Amino acid sequence: MACLLGIDTSTTATKALLVDEHGRVLAVSSSEYGYDTPRPQWTEQDPELWWQATISTVRAVLQQAQVNAADIAAVGLTGQMHGLTLLDAHGAVIRPCILWNDQRTAVQCAAITQAVGAARVLQLTGNPALTGFTAPKLLWVREHEAHNYARIGKVLLPKDYLRYKLTGEYFGEVSDASGTSLFDVGRRAWSAEMLQALQIPRAWLPEVSESPVVTARISAAAAQLTGLLAGTPVVGGAGDQAAQGVGAGIVSEGLVSATLGTSGVVFAASSTYRVEPQGRLHAFCHAVPGMWHLMGVMLSAAGSLRWYRDTLGQPEQQAAAAAGRDVYELLTESAAGVAPGCEGLLFLPYLTGERTPHPDPDARGAFVGITVRHGKAHLTRAVLEGVSYGLCDSLQLLRALQIEPAQVRASGGGARSALWRQMLADIFGTEIATINVAEGAAFGAALLAGVGAGIFADVAQAAQATIKVTEQVTPGAGAAAYARYYPRYQALYPALAAEFAALAALARADPA
Repeated sequence: MACLLGIDTSTTATKALLVDEHGRVLAVSSSEYGYDTPRPQWTEQDPELWWQATISTVRAVLQQAQVNAADIAAVGLTGQMHGLTLLDAHGAVIRPCILWNDQRTAVQCAAITQAVGAARVLQLTGNPALTGFTAPKLLWVREHEAHNYARIGKVLLPKDYLRYKLTGEYFGEVSDASGTSLFDVGRRAWSAEMLQALQIPRAWLPEVSESPVVTARISAAAAQLTGLLAGTPVVGGAGDQAAQGVGAGIVSEGLVSATLGTSGVVFAASSTYRVEPQGRLHAFCHAVPGMWHLMGVMLSAAGSLRWYRDTLGQPEQQAAAAAGRDVYELLTESAAGVAPGCEGLLFLPYLTGERTPHPDPDARGAFVGITVRHGKAHLTRAVLEGVSYGLCDSLQLLRALQIEPAQVRASGGGARSALWRQMLADIFGTEIATINVAEGAAFGAALLAGVGAGIFADVAQAAQATIKVTEQVTPGAGAAAYARYYPRYQALYPALAAEFAALAALARADPA
């Protein structure tokens, strides 16, 4: 029996997933770790944490599944994007990795934009220069840690550091490289123009492949540590969002995913390189060769409902505990009794600022339109509707780029709610589907490994063979009401943005 191994190195844990050639999960293991915040808005992590977690989780799935290492046809890698992992000429880590959510590089982002030009950065890299991306972090090290900068031999992304530890080879791939601000996303190659403008040596960057291509093989040293067989192929893999897209079957244009996790992500495959003119959608190479993906991100999706539960849902929490039920079921049951539109009550879900379509750290949450007729059930439903409207903002940007979704596949904790899925169908005006796969990025990495091993002819066939739709809902009676209320939701941020900025300034000036 041929098996496929997917390894997902996230910010908080590394997961190893073992599946058979039909996509059936044989074993899963996860090992958690933390990260450091040396200063406010700084986040760093020791790459050794990823390596030790990889060793332990790979050994664990081999033991759980009781498979022979020789049965593993290939390994696929995925993980957190954008992290700056610096190695010296001997392959030793120079300093802790600066992570994707580190915010220290605003000055460097401005410098990149000035050096290259905002429009040119967007055209070349598919995105503005953003604090989370890799190049600004590299410039920060040059300006603040000259002694470390002078030692650089290689610049790797987190999953590509694991490839180096597993194989001894320096390689990257196109989807993850797209998030560095150093990659020509349209040409699927490192950008000589960006490198020259920022004075970054090309020799520091690894060669890149397409995601399903075999890039290296497990070394004898890594085999001894992990229990894998020396010589096992390792494919390019993908950044976590592209791998998640493969794992949800978003591998052809017209398929879109909406993830209702703490944050919300709307992800679409694109057959051509498209860039949102204002940079409000991320544009990256997809893990499917010859394809790209576009992505909108809202910062507080299901996180908004969790805030509401923690702040106003104590009675429901107590009732749920007494009845042995999920508190979210109780909250959504009451919300189901309220008519779509909540009798004119709207909720803005900008509890931690926003990214798409309003890249504004000072944006704030708000209930607007409260009257004496509104009760708690109205507030609950308004939160669900506000998050759905926010996700729809990303969908509308995709439509403006001529990507019309034939189906949106919903995932994440929020997608477990039948009420919320129907709400998404009504607001999006599209079919909402759920699928049989819950392992996300690690599953996508395993499918990419299957393509590299020749088990599947290509990524599309891998998805078709393993991913099945389990439930579908279509727009219903609520769609007409939401079509009337959505423009009112869209009007709120422009009307309130100046006040949000003023309130944020006042809050920053308040004594701690």
